[in-house]
This record gives sequence, structure tokens and C-alpha cells, in this order.
Amino acid sequence: MHEELYKQMAQSIIDGEKETAVELAQKSIELGIPPLDAITNGFVVGVNYIGDLFGKGEAFLPELVMAGEAMKAAVAVLEPELLKLGEAREMMGRVVLATVEGDIHEIGKTLVGTMLSAAGFEVTDLGVDQPAEKIIGKALEIDAQIIGLSALLTTTMVRQREVIEELDKEGLRPRIKVMVGGAPITREWAEKIKADGTSEDAVGAVQLAKKLVGKE
Repeated sequence: MHEELYKQMAQSIIDGEKETAVELAQKSIELGIPPLDAITNGFVVGVNYIGDLFGKGEAFLPELVMAGEAMKAAVAVLEPELLKLGEAREMMGRVVLATVEGDIHEIGKTLVGTMLSAAGFEVTDLGVDQPAEKIIGKALEIDAQIIGLSALLTTTMVRQREVIEELDKEGLRPRIKVMVGGAPITREWAEKIKADGTSEDAVGAVQLAKKLVGKE
């Protein structure tokens, strides 16, 4: 029914058109489209598309960053609507999200944070380039059940393992579960570093988080 609008939403992200993305997000609210539908059927399609191109080397970092900015702006418009929905639901659990040390990518992580919030999780996003001790410290401070670690570079993937090893050392596993994500992250890698799971996209990440807190 709203196919055309969804297409325009995806395109606004692909083109990195922040203003257009914001206008379309506002339009979707006026039309009474559920905010999650707008995100999943519209904007995320664009994010995934540009992410795939980036993975194949057909899109470059500036394009990825612009797409991320446009996505963030669109989500900021939809966030109040999402929270209205979230308020009616039980709190699922607390999650700390961070991009690991040495890595400054946040488009995927921000999206996962938004989707987790929408699903009723309380999310603390520490941002990018975060050292292990800071991530773990935050998780303890807010009594988080899950830590989500993002890495987009093959060179920073190892930092995900460091966080898990540190948690082990401090005897905090399996109390705190760890989800890992990012373009180079595979199931094999997640198993190898003893993470509790990984997901290829934000929708899957929400399902995984629910499973990890026993609400699936």
C-alpha cells in the first residue's frame, strides 16, 4: 500500500539525503504508518543496500557515513512514536552497545540500538572507539544483561574477543551475554570468540537479544 513511500525512504538513505529522509519520516507519521514499518520496510532497505555496496567495494566510506546520518535523522523523527509504543510494553532488559576500540563506524550499531529500544529494551549506547574496560564498567554500573559489540573493520574484530576475555577474567560470564556484529562478523567468528551470538541485521539482533534474556 505504501510501497512508493517506502521506496522513496530507501532512496533517501542511499542518496544520503538527510532533509528528504526527515520529510518522509514525518509524512509516514501523518499517514499513520507504524514507525517500525517505516524503519524496516523503508529506511533500513536503503541502509542495507548501501552496506552491501560498501562490502563489495562499490560504495565508499563518505557515502556510508552520509547514509548513516540520513538514517539517524529519520529515526530521530520516528523515535518519539516508537517510545509511545514502547511505554506500553514491559522492559525486556538492559543493553550496553559500543563500537570497539579503534573503530569509528556506527551506522549499524545505532540502528540496532533504535530497534532494541523499540522492542522494549533499555539501551545505553556508548558510541564509537570504546575500550573494553569502559564497556564492561558501564555494563556493571547499569546492571546490563547484554553487551553488544560492533566492529566494521577486520583489524578491529579482535577487540570483540578482548572484551569477552576480560569479562571471563572478571567472572562476569555467563551473567552478561555478549552479542557481536558488523560487516566482517560471521557465525564462525562469534563461536570462536565464545560470543553468545551474532546477527546479520538489526531485526535479527532484536530476536537474538530477546532470546538471550529468555523472552523469546
